[in-house]
Amino acid sequence: QVPFVESGGGLVQPGGSLRLSCAASGSSVRTFSVSAMAWFRQAPGKEREFVGSIAFHGASTYYSEAAKGRFILSRDNVKNEVYLQMNNLQPEDTAVYYCAKGHMGTSWSDTMDDRYGDWGQGTQVTVSS
Repeated sequence: QVPFVESGGGLVQPGGSLRLSCAASGSSVRTFSVSAMAWFRQAPGKEREFVGSIAFHGASTYYSEAAKGRFILSRDNVKNEVYLQMNNLQPEDTAVYYCAKGHMGTSWSDTMDDRYGDWGQGTQVTVSS
């Protein structure tokens, strides 16, 4: 079973917005509320890159330079979901976006993908006119 299910991706024009959702499922639900969560993205032909992360309590967030000021992470520990609000999207934001759960001991500001496990299957975001 896929530990997380992302949704909300799609095609948007430059300057537009999208809100991605990531829902925990199966065994990942058990530790969701005590784990840091992160979003990563991978564009065609490029390495997977960190987008942002959020502490288990939701009060602390950390963003890549590319995401800072445009993207906002939030979470709902009752629904076992994490969200990525993306504003002022640009063509360079085109990628498959993945959510992932931090391992025990992963800090909310960890940016390396090996600090996270239980990856979702990804959702495609395409920014184009």
